[in-house]
Amino acid sequence: MSQKTTNVGLSIPVLRTEKELNNLLEKYNTNSIFILVDENTFKLIPVLNNNVSKLKKASIIKIKSGEENKNIETSLKIWKHLSDKQVNRNALIINLGGGVITDLGGFVASTFKRGIDFLNIPTTLLAMTDAAIGGKTGIDLDNFKNQIGIISSPIAIYYNQEFLSTLSLQQLKSGFAEVLKHGLITNKDYWKSCTEKSFEDLNWEEVILGSVEIKCAIVKNDPNEKGERRLLNFGHTIGHAIETFMMNQNTPILHGEAVAIGMICESYISEKTASLQKTELDEIGSEILKLFPKVELNKSIFKTLIELMKNDKKNISNEINFTLLNSIGNGIFNQSCPEEIIIDSLTYYTTL
Repeated sequence: MSQKTTNVGLSIPVLRTEKELNNLLEKYNTNSIFILVDENTFKLIPVLNNNVSKLKKASIIKIKSGEENKNIETSLKIWKHLSDKQVNRNALIINLGGGVITDLGGFVASTFKRGIDFLNIPTTLLAMTDAAIGGKTGIDLDNFKNQIGIISSPIAIYYNQEFLSTLSLQQLKSGFAEVLKHGLITNKDYWKSCTEKSFEDLNWEEVILGSVEIKCAIVKNDPNEKGERRLLNFGHTIGHAIETFMMNQNTPILHGEAVAIGMICESYISEKTASLQKTELDEIGSEILKLFPKVELNKSIFKTLIELMKNDKKNISNEINFTLLNSIGNGIFNQSCPEEIIIDSLTYYTTL
């Protein structure tokens, strides 16, 4: 990453080199450093160990990958492991992975002995541009997304763009959904820069930097999600419901794939209840569908999706809460609409 990233938004250090990472780790005893991984990111440990001496003897905690494992049972196993190792409050957990690892690892660290340090090393585009930034940690409850959690910041974030080369195209595109969201809610020029080039020709350093700057600026203004930070929920009210439903059916889709559907549907709601123009609605749908193939949604499940939305933690006064768009680059939060329009938005997606 470029030098500019060390000064974006939040006061959390953004590390770009192994030397910076080594320097940060100097204050921790080797036997007090733990690396949280899944079976996929376990393979990336040698990449770090080669040049980060402090990590060569760090303890490894390996969990199963997947959103379905971001729960209290997995948390208990990690807490028990730390307790068995007689870990004190001077320990460090390094979260090496995607959004599940950074969410879960941050939550476990922030609650063990009332808080130990954690460091995020995001390995997916989704984590680099969204999940690892902003201090949101948490786990799912009864398959409802992020119902239990705490806002707690890592001591630093270490970026290694080489990790992107380990991702499948599907995973890379999943992360890109959050990138598109950042442009839609705050910055039309950023949206254009991310959609006017072909996906294969994107400059990932510029993409990551752009999203980090947007999210950090929002979080700095509203760290506890009392206002402006709710802009970041665009696409997630419907997206989370779809993600939860598909997981319950044992046919899971990736987070970004669900958010992509949510952004199309919530853009439709924006055109009906806010001031988004039909031409921009068409543009949003067209650009998203270039990257994300249609997911079959039968109308028979729409009422179930509504019920799932009613359990969303963002809701206010028993109304389903949305972030919508007045235009591309101009999001508005704390919006509600009749259930009929939500159903219409899902129908709209199925007809594209």
